[in-house]
Amino acid sequence: MNQYKSLGEVVFEYLRDEIMIGKIKPGQRLMENTIAERLGVSRTPVREAIRKLEKEKFITMVPRKGAYVTKVSVKEILDVLEIRRVLEGFAANLASQRMNAGEKKELRKSYEKFENYMENLDVKGMIKKDREFHDLIFKSTRNERLITLVKELHEQFHRFRLIYFNEASSYKNIQNWHALILEAIENGNADEAKKHAEDHVVEIEKSVIAWAESEEDFDEKN
Repeated sequence: MNQYKSLGEVVFEYLRDEIMIGKIKPGQRLMENTIAERLGVSRTPVREAIRKLEKEKFITMVPRKGAYVTKVSVKEILDVLEIRRVLEGFAANLASQRMNAGEKKELRKSYEKFENYMENLDVKGMIKKDREFHDLIFKSTRNERLITLVKELHEQFHRFRLIYFNEASSYKNIQNWHALILEAIENGNADEAKKHAEDHVVEIEKSVIAWAESEEDFDEKN
């Protein structure tokens, strides 16, 4: 347990991560007693964590039944990706103009680390580096308003990352898009960076739709 965080926060992060990596599945009920026993804590921090999970829409409280992991709708994901596509393109455009040599080096290092995880089929590592790659681009824009907007969407988008990381065949495609974005930024080509970043999200949208068609746990209501 992290001494700098409350027990409620630690339990929240644990449950959120379990949901995001698919160990706790959509529609599954969260039992306070079971979670408390598993983590060796009282029910109080578990309740605190569940309240926060509900606030961030990871779970849904059903009257007289309890807490259930929220089923994700196609429309919800595509709505977020639609916004993300615009923000990613804008950020890549700015990053290609504003990123310094040290930041470019850090971005390439993140790209290469993703490749190492991909070779070892380490999905958790790939998800971490995918998020880091995009975060580095947003950070380098020096646009605080843009960074704030992205933070507001972060948890939702991070959860949706799992959907297009479910298929091994998509890993190489993700890395290929990263390579194009990285090269454009390193070369200071703002137009290409913007286009590649936007097209990358379009491919993710296609992956989400394909995944939705094959998964019973995915709520197709729009």
